[in-house]
Amino acid sequence: MIDSLVMFVITVSGGHAALGIVLFTLAVRLLLLPLNVRQARTAKIKEQLAPRLRALQKRHQRNPERLAKEVSALYAKEGSSPFAGIMPMLAQLPFLWLMYRVATHPTALAGHDLFGAPLGQQVAGVIAHYGLASTPVLVFILVIVLVAAIAWFSARQIKITEEQPELMKKIMPLLPYGSVLAALVLPLAAGIYLLVSTAWAVSERAVLASRPL
Repeated sequence: MIDSLVMFVITVSGGHAALGIVLFTLAVRLLLLPLNVRQARTAKIKEQLAPRLRALQKRHQRNPERLAKEVSALYAKEGSSPFAGIMPMLAQLPFLWLMYRVATHPTALAGHDLFGAPLGQQVAGVIAHYGLASTPVLVFILVIVLVAAIAWFSARQIKITEEQPELMKKIMPLLPYGSVLAALVLPLAAGIYLLVSTAWAVSERAVLASRPL
């Protein structure tokens, strides 16, 4: 099944596996766009409702069941849900798993590379095979640097609110850098997926943040 999927993507992209990964990633992001639009709307609604949510929390702090009902009713009046924000993340998990399976499949990406860097290899394996001062390693470094730059922009987009626990305030700006760690340990194919996907996500959030509800 994995081999068949890779062959289809490569055929669609004219025989270029790296381009196929980019096209696959863009298709996934387009598929998830409606959910992301809904997530952005939910974030804006939550920001507008923040004073009323704090009042409800103070009023029903000893009655969690009543608090949950009141919060749900408040979101329902705005045509949203407090859980709508997590849907895009959950929806993307199957595609991340599929890309990981493709990237780590022993034969799916065999013989395919990006400027000499094997798509199915990790950076440690490429260094061991080609040496530190080589074009394939430079390709990996470029991808990782770009992923890190996008993670930095993504971290700057995160909004920290006063009611969030101190631990979350410290952890949230660091979460985008998880993509950098992933790019360091996953094969190049997965790194390309992360690069394109996170770049799209950062651009998408910037556009949606500027739009009215």
